Amino acid sequence: MKRLFIAIKIEPEQQLLKVYNDIKFHCRWSKIKWVDDTHFHITLKFFGETPEINIPLIEQVMEKITNENTVFDFNLKGVGIFGSHYRPRVIWLGLQHDEKLKILGEQLIKNLEKEGFLSDRQNFIPHLTVGRIKYIQDKKRLQNIVDKYRDTFLQKVNVTKIILYESKLRKEGPQYIPLKVVYLNR
Repeated sequence: MKRLFIAIKIEPEQQLLKVYNDIKFHCRWSKIKWVDDTHFHITLKFFGETPEINIPLIEQVMEKITNENTVFDFNLKGVGIFGSHYRPRVIWLGLQHDEKLKILGEQLIKNLEKEGFLSDRQNFIPHLTVGRIKYIQDKKRLQNIVDKYRDTFLQKVNVTKIILYESKLRKEGPQYIPLKVVYLNR
């Protein structure tokens, strides 16, 4: 069994890192599990523990979908939270001009469902998780920093490939191992 997911890797640029580090700085007294910026990605499909015998079928679906889609761009823009203002759970970065990404993700999920892989959520809502909140000392401060960056352009992302990752959970943080990289049409 391998813990698997399909994602688009995000290579953070200076503006994105500046905002990310500012959010971390303002939340430094809270207990938040921050995503290492070398692990930034947008999950298209999370499988969880999956028998290794299923990996070739997953790869076939990835290749089918990438053959039907061409390279595209979207923008990372804005900061938000999942959960309520009273009980925030996740800090995320939003996407803009992501119609092609939504189509790609929905096609991937639909084709995987046809092959027997259950959907992990009802609606595909692409986002970039940057922090998982365990405890917030100052919720007003968190809301102020979210409001500060709510409409901020962070960076343009050029999507040329999707990646099947194995995720190994370790005490010092997850390790993401690329198992298959599949390129979109040019």
